[in-house]
Amino acid sequence: MVTPTAPPTPAPLSLAELHTSLSDPVLDAMNFLNEVVARFPDAISFAPGRPTEGTFEPEDLARHLQSYTTYLQQELGWSRDQTRTLLFQYGRTNGVIHELIARTVANDEGIEVPPEAVVVTTGCQEAMLLTLRALFARPEDTLLVSSPCYVGITGVARLLGIQVRPVPEGPDGPDPLAVQAAARAAKQAGQRPRAFYVVPDFANPSGASMSRAARELLLAVAEEEELLVLEDDPYGFFVRTGEARPTLKALDRGRRVVHLGSFAKTALPGARVGYVLADQEVVGPEGGRTLLADELSKIKSMTTVNTSAVSQAVIGGLLVESGCRLREANSAAVAHYRTTMDTLLDALERHFPAERQAELGVSWNRPDGGFFLVVDVPFAADHKALELSARAFGVLWTPMRDFHLDGGGTRQLRLSCSSQSPEAITEGIARLAAFITAQITGTAA
Repeated sequence: MVTPTAPPTPAPLSLAELHTSLSDPVLDAMNFLNEVVARFPDAISFAPGRPTEGTFEPEDLARHLQSYTTYLQQELGWSRDQTRTLLFQYGRTNGVIHELIARTVANDEGIEVPPEAVVVTTGCQEAMLLTLRALFARPEDTLLVSSPCYVGITGVARLLGIQVRPVPEGPDGPDPLAVQAAARAAKQAGQRPRAFYVVPDFANPSGASMSRAARELLLAVAEEEELLVLEDDPYGFFVRTGEARPTLKALDRGRRVVHLGSFAKTALPGARVGYVLADQEVVGPEGGRTLLADELSKIKSMTTVNTSAVSQAVIGGLLVESGCRLREANSAAVAHYRTTMDTLLDALERHFPAERQAELGVSWNRPDGGFFLVVDVPFAADHKALELSARAFGVLWTPMRDFHLDGGGTRQLRLSCSSQSPEAITEGIARLAAFITAQITGTAA
């Protein structure tokens, strides 16, 4: 007879025995920020880069879905049974709206790729994961990134055990000659620089943009150094001043650019639909030829299997309704982000006029568009300062040091204007100005 005993105390898992990436500060940064935002719900937040909800209505989802099913049945001649299977079952690994995406990028960006080169992903984050896993095969393979850099790509690299080498970013984005120097330094160190990741338009977090001349020079450097360019361009539509610049993929003649795309900012973030344009040819050991998109499909089949057909149908309906011209469909959003960035810049100027900037040692950049700008301050803009700002002054921002791989950004903070109204921005900058002044004068505590 077995005598019942008290259940054993569960033994904790040792963090030292889990993957080393779980101890990386890059993975902690966003969790910390989310936690602070949750603890101070009444604070005005310039922290997240989420898009405006604008004119979103719950009824829109049903309309988009109906538009897509109508497109399938009336334009493509699908039967009701075929439509039902597409929506309710597992689907094609590389996606079912690839033809609509190929038409859209051709109309909006002048990017000409065959539909078979499009991989529809679960957000752009999966696009990064698939691309890095496919391209980085050897221990010495190294990813070059602008620094500061979006933590999504550096986090994925860390999870996959990929070496990352930072390229310092200037006020106009990465200098192609600095990219070349970094590639050559990597080779001298026994590494194989495989690709360079860049956000060419209104980058997250800096707001910097590359000129057309710099883009063309970067492609020439990539050719010379045998680099692929991983182009991530979620903000290119949202021009505040000047004209939109061509994407790197639109300028690419040597198939050096793998374009990472997303509908999060231009359509519907909740759908979690992104894509990769991967038209590079891959040659097998027996001489067989495929597209890089086909190789990404093999990895996707072992991760998410396929991107939600329902989410794709919603995005597909939205593309159909817009005539596969999202740039035109985003005219209201472009106007909104232009207004919010102008409001943000005007409010900073009011609270910190030129003489006040010089006196306090405060400055900021003036992006030509997008969601973000960076403020330089003469104190440590770290997590401790962020918590004080939220608790005592009711305003949130993002420490720039979380985006740097080379120890920079310690006295910088990122502001995002994307999800706030002009009125909230005006009040939020008043609170931020009070916090910054108190920090400088020693009265913040």
